[in-house]
Amino acid sequence: MSIEITMPRLSDTMEQGTIVSWSVKEGDSVSAGDVLGDIETDKATMELQSFDDGTVAALLLKEGKSVRVGTAIMVLAEDGEDAASVKAQYADGANASAPAKSEETAAASSGGSDSSSNGASSTAVAEPAHTSNGHGGGRVFASPLAKKVAQERGVNLAGIEGTGPGGRIIQRDVEAAARGGGAVAPMAAPVPMPAPAQPSRGAAPVAATVPGTAFDMGDGPMLQGKTVALSNMRATIARRLVESKTSVPHYQVTVTARMDALLEQREHINEQLKPYGVKLSVNDFVVRACAKAMYQHPYINASWGEYGKSVQFHGEVNVGVAIALPIDQASGEGGGLVVGVLKHADRMGLRQISANTKALAMKARERGLTIDEMSGATFTISNLGMYGVEHFTAIINPPNSAILAVGGAIKKPVVVEKDGVDTIEIGHEMQMTMSSDHRVIDGAMAAQYLATVKQMLEAPMMLLV
Repeated sequence: MSIEITMPRLSDTMEQGTIVSWSVKEGDSVSAGDVLGDIETDKATMELQSFDDGTVAALLLKEGKSVRVGTAIMVLAEDGEDAASVKAQYADGANASAPAKSEETAAASSGGSDSSSNGASSTAVAEPAHTSNGHGGGRVFASPLAKKVAQERGVNLAGIEGTGPGGRIIQRDVEAAARGGGAVAPMAAPVPMPAPAQPSRGAAPVAATVPGTAFDMGDGPMLQGKTVALSNMRATIARRLVESKTSVPHYQVTVTARMDALLEQREHINEQLKPYGVKLSVNDFVVRACAKAMYQHPYINASWGEYGKSVQFHGEVNVGVAIALPIDQASGEGGGLVVGVLKHADRMGLRQISANTKALAMKARERGLTIDEMSGATFTISNLGMYGVEHFTAIINPPNSAILAVGGAIKKPVVVEKDGVDTIEIGHEMQMTMSSDHRVIDGAMAAQYLATVKQMLEAPMMLLV
């Protein structure tokens, strides 16, 4: 009897999934554990793995199309069955467990309730995967980060053999090709700059026209106008942020912390940890301070209760760290934002926070995070300091009651009191702005919490114990 594989339900909010790419074709023999393709959910891109042995009789869904959870997407012919006969049955629509839903119709229903059923039981499981993109029969499967690195280093992806799941090209493959003289795309020859025209005697001076300037763009690259369809992740981000901003009463409180003592302490610690390949970031100290401060300010680690009749205080301190995903500059696809969760962050030291944060960020960009790695946050931190941003505000990530927007440690003149006299010296200051749910956190509560976080950052030895 043929084996029907349906779109699996991979999270409590998932209503539909999109086939990013198939890793097999009709007629291929597959075994349990083989990767069948990549599925994009509302939270991540996952690999679809088979639980059964068989022959791919029919691929019921085209790449790029979305269907509801429980809809048949593939059929396997078991040993002894004729794959062509099985395909013919499904071509007649005789055995499909649920009608395929068009991408447009599925997208229109994505804002409904989360009560959709799994339908027929699936014989496949999804695991974190690379984001794959293809173009025709000779398509290249590569993660967005690999494409970004390849573009920066001028490496031709077509000449690289991927070592990721299903033969995907990942970042290390591109870097290895760049180091080892892999297929490198030729660089365009520079365009010679013409000499400025000499005005004739008595004529008014004429400004030289240089290709690439505002006066003459020459034959250089131009921006391309295009429309890119929303991915499931981008559509879900948009829907959830609108819900958060319109249903949660946001307000912001900002504090500025002196960072000179922390930067000096960080440099000293990193020098000692250098032989072990460990390098602490400023964000590691911020995570540690925010987690420890919850003990003094439990309202920050709480959520608005169900039906608006209670406030839920969380017994665990799980700090979510916002991770930006890379965008494919060529196609405009990819991008998005996920939140990797540091479970029990209050029990972690700086070294463990650093290691876990780096691991989550790398996995999110290379393979995708699991649902468990993105669930359970009780507080979220978004840091744009590495981009030179000094101040910004962030939208609360429900069911959290607060999110901290962290800017960079900026060098600037600061006022320092010495022996009762104000003097000006050069120092580093960092702004932190917390967006809070006013139903749970009053203004004074937010100010007191941020004062505690500031105190810890300005006296960083407190974070080492």
